[in-house]
Amino acid sequence: MRSVPAKQALEAAVEAARWAPSVHNTQPWTFSISGEEVSLRADPGRKLRVADAAGRELLISCGAALFTMRTAMRCAGFEPEVRTLPDPDRPSLLATLRPGTVIEPDESFRALGRVIEHRRTHRAGFADVPVPDRLIERLVSAATEEGVRLTPVRSPQAISVIAALTRAAQGVQAQDRRFSLELISWAQPPGSSRKDGVPAQGYPRQAVRTSPDFPQRDYSWRHDWGSQTDQRAATSVGVVALLTTRGDTRLDCVAAGQALQHVLLRAAAHGVSAAFHTQALEMSRLREFMRHELCSGEYPQMIMRLGVTFDDKGSVRRPLSEIMA
Repeated sequence: MRSVPAKQALEAAVEAARWAPSVHNTQPWTFSISGEEVSLRADPGRKLRVADAAGRELLISCGAALFTMRTAMRCAGFEPEVRTLPDPDRPSLLATLRPGTVIEPDESFRALGRVIEHRRTHRAGFADVPVPDRLIERLVSAATEEGVRLTPVRSPQAISVIAALTRAAQGVQAQDRRFSLELISWAQPPGSSRKDGVPAQGYPRQAVRTSPDFPQRDYSWRHDWGSQTDQRAATSVGVVALLTTRGDTRLDCVAAGQALQHVLLRAAAHGVSAAFHTQALEMSRLREFMRHELCSGEYPQMIMRLGVTFDDKGSVRRPLSEIMA
């Protein structure tokens, strides 16, 4: 078995973590390398103070970055040694990771590593192409490996309820100036040179309704922004799925983020993308309703739709110089 030097594996892990998904592409993390250990810290300055006052979505985003580092380290030939929330006196320190035993990475993890930089969040309907049940089963297993539950929603009635809750939350948030201003602060106009937030090519100028309708965030907000991709054939909802945890602690949120990225990379390796709908989860009463009525008492951490899209969107990430502490 051959592996790269430990320092090179750590650097590769941080480089890969840049491409993890985060709410509104806020990239709320910093990294530091000391000896043969990399630290992942939350960046509270990038937290959504209106939509995510408790920091739940920030922790999920950082959890996704942690799983990405784990994947990159396995691809480099090391079994990662991870400590999550290692120091109660330093709450922003979310995890440390060290290269452990030298391993021969299997093809399953190599497949995940190959799509880290190519995975994209989708913000519209999907093509009318079915997602194979066998793949859905593999995605469920991927979440289970991280101690989290992924539940495909098969009941049309339940899908309609989730869509209705999303529309309700979107409608309330659209009437709240604080939500709107926070949202557009992370929306990029065409030609922007910013390396964070949602670029104009990353969302449709005018969303096409699915049935039932799952509204997207209005990143264009009274502007003539967004992509003009022909979405007339992309009106399928896809497979609606809920990511849930038994508890709702900081550790649970980090675990949810790791499970989310495991699912997303596994899906991307098979040509399947995801669209996210967190509006209802940002309103405590709607989230509690979902927990009791749709999630068997577990805490909903993410609502997503999985499907096939033929759009080739770009993405942006901050350079290493901005995320290394």
